[in-house]
Amino acid sequence: MDECFPVPDLAAHFAGEWRLDREILTAGGDPAGEVTGTATFTEEDGVLVYREAGEMRLGAYTGPVTRTLHYRPTAPGRADVHFDHGGFFHAVDLRAGHWTTDHPCRDDLYRGSYRVLDARRWRQEWAVRGPAKDHVIVTRFSRPPG
Repeated sequence: MDECFPVPDLAAHFAGEWRLDREILTAGGDPAGEVTGTATFTEEDGVLVYREAGEMRLGAYTGPVTRTLHYRPTAPGRADVHFDHGGFFHAVDLRAGHWTTDHPCRDDLYRGSYRVLDARRWRQEWAVRGPAKDHVIVTRFSRPPG
């Protein structure tokens, strides 16, 4: 396992803008699609709000994508992540710089991992398995230059 970058304070580490590059892979590892765009974390009333906007290319489709998540701090370096509609997504604890988690979604299971590489780069991966879905989503986040 590569070295990880501990994150004792999620809000301080993630605050601001990130470039995101996402690969969507088939279960066999073949490219199926991609997303490029930006993600921002802003603190609002004690909640770290994640907003992403980008362009997806998936098969013949090309178009905009957005997502909003709420990271609600539970302790230093830890948070419960909720969808923008309020439903619970997963917990995260990055004090050691990495975390694995699961999220059941109907009959499918999302198995996720976070890995913080350094102060300017981190990675998130979701392996999605079940009767409706079977793919892997890998997102690399990096601070924009400047």
